Amino acid sequence: MDDISEKQLKLDKRYLQMAQIWAGNSYCKRRKVGALIVKDKMIISDGYNGTPAGFENICEDQEGKTKPYVLHAEANAITKVAKSNNSSEHSTLYVTTSPCLECSKLIIQAGIKRVVFAEKYRIGDGLELLKRVGVELVHIQ
Repeated sequence: MDDISEKQLKLDKRYLQMAQIWAGNSYCKRRKVGALIVKDKMIISDGYNGTPAGFENICEDQEGKTKPYVLHAEANAITKVAKSNNSSEHSTLYVTTSPCLECSKLIIQAGIKRVVFAEKYRIGDGLELLKRVGVELVHIQ
């Protein structure tokens, strides 16, 4: 974690708590993930993992595996901001679990410059990709 001010750390913790609350909206049973995109101290988008609009709110199949069309919280937040008049350029993404590789590609393309997360995802390739392009990563447990 980079050297961040006490004030910034306090804000980061609060936004992460809000992302955790937002994760509660997910219908997924295996893992509930929440995300917020913040720019200039304003929440410009939010998301949680779940099925696309128009699908039944069931994320897992009979074997308990996540259905292939379930959207991750980061993807939901990024696509939601894309439909708005806001820009995610130079924003911060707060997410309860660190991004996977696919979401990391979206984060880069969306111009998000900072990712703050609480829990490390079991596969670290998403974080490696973000590091490679200079996205600031902050892990707060």
